[in-house]
Amino acid sequence: MGYRADIDGLRAIAVLAIVAFHYRVGTMFGGGYVGVDVFFVISGYLIAGMIARDMDARQYSVLEFYQRRARRIFPALFVVLLATLILSWFLGFPSEIRATGEGVVASLLFVSNVHFYRTSSYFGDLQAWSPVLHTWSLSIEEQFYVLFPVVLLLVRRARARWR
Repeated sequence: MGYRADIDGLRAIAVLAIVAFHYRVGTMFGGGYVGVDVFFVISGYLIAGMIARDMDARQYSVLEFYQRRARRIFPALFVVLLATLILSWFLGFPSEIRATGEGVVASLLFVSNVHFYRTSSYFGDLQAWSPVLHTWSLSIEEQFYVLFPVVLLLVRRARARWR
């Protein structure tokens, strides 16, 4: 699939909805979650299409798929998390430093959504200040990338047997 301007347009709208929600711009953006949902749908659509095309062409490799994801995600993630740790060391209270460190570890393991769910609500006072709270959506996305190829392979095998 080539470049899709319509998908970039949807991404831009999603980003604007999320930013407007977080900066409490107007009441029409009270549902900034829609922006996150749009990102999840776009990502799922693009990744599902890519995996399905590769599988149809018998060129799909789980290892290559995860290597591409790592090359795309890890550099920026590592920079953000390292900067967060350094800044929190100098600017945070001891309890905040510990909580930030736990959040960073959860982010690196792509389970920060579970971590923040278990330690507080998304809008709870304990996590409201967390500089890595935003990684919950990346964790969900990466969990999808781990599970979806397996599910797609199982569905394709079941469909082939059913025929």
